Amino acid sequence: MPNLSQNGCSVWVTSSPELALTPTAVALGKFDGVHRGHQRVIQPILPPFRKDGEIERWEDWELKVPTPLGEKVTPPPHKASIYSTVVTFDPHPQEFFTGKPRSLLTPLDEKVHQLRSLGVQQLVLLPFDRELCALTPEEFVEKILVQQLQAVKISVGQDFRFGSKRSGTAHDLQIIAAKYNIPVTIASLETCAESQENKTQVYQQTRISSSLIREILASGDIERANQLLGRPYTLIGTVIQGQQVGRTIGFPTANLELPKDKFLPHHGVYAVRVFTVNEILDVTGNGYFGVMNIGNRPTVNGIHLSVEVHIFDWSGDLYGKKLAVHLEKFLRPEQKFPHLEALKTQIQLDCSAARAFFKC
Repeated sequence: MPNLSQNGCSVWVTSSPELALTPTAVALGKFDGVHRGHQRVIQPILPPFRKDGEIERWEDWELKVPTPLGEKVTPPPHKASIYSTVVTFDPHPQEFFTGKPRSLLTPLDEKVHQLRSLGVQQLVLLPFDRELCALTPEEFVEKILVQQLQAVKISVGQDFRFGSKRSGTAHDLQIIAAKYNIPVTIASLETCAESQENKTQVYQQTRISSSLIREILASGDIERANQLLGRPYTLIGTVIQGQQVGRTIGFPTANLELPKDKFLPHHGVYAVRVFTVNEILDVTGNGYFGVMNIGNRPTVNGIHLSVEVHIFDWSGDLYGKKLAVHLEKFLRPEQKFPHLEALKTQIQLDCSAARAFFKC
């Protein structure tokens, strides 16, 4: 059975293109991270909006929400609906070819949330298997984009490749799609200035990519990663019971259970902003400031990775609640202290550093 589900109030998710809401305006790519480069690819397939947020041409674009039972909403005869649709692959192609699980910047629920915030109405997860890999570029366009998705518009990045052995280019897609009168927008690469030599301030333009962001996160440069993402890197998880060591030294923490495929940045302590979230991952309230530790807790001989956040000026029960933690500054790497009193002293310093960063 195809996996068909509704996430949020306006994003329809399906792993079967035959069950997609059609016709579609399609953005094609992997979109792990939904970073600034991805946003440039997605922008051309979104409905046109006025500055006041209202849709400008209702006769061409109509935001409609599928019913909870998955039934399509039939538009009035005089109105034509075109669903802004992101088409990506599941599993990630690299995971398919290597056979090794791949951690993601944006696991599925988080990706859906980010796409919904951009105005995307539908996410189609193409099953990345041998059958899909065997399609020629021409077959991919005809079978997937034309017959199944009924695409009327397509957007891809300049470096997009598709079809058997990645033989098709973005330009090839333009030529093939033109046979079906489908316009293809090729989005230019989003770049950022990278300093080569800090002393002389020599810069070069570097392409923003998911792999670059992963490298930067692994190094602990969270502020640079956030700049490339266009938003704070976020960990979303459910609060579960931990060892409660923090309570004994005056710094109670919320232990987060994260999606197993979530990519974790460099182990250490971060200044964070914390929000509670609802089932569709919308944040509530203005958030709280705090500090987060990612690591194995060597001071208490921890052997399992944990993600724990201490929220400033918070009192109450968080067990079972879902939190979204925005990582905003890397404070220090994880380290082992000789005793709990030394750890307590360092946490006090961490909290002071975070408060100074947030000016709170």
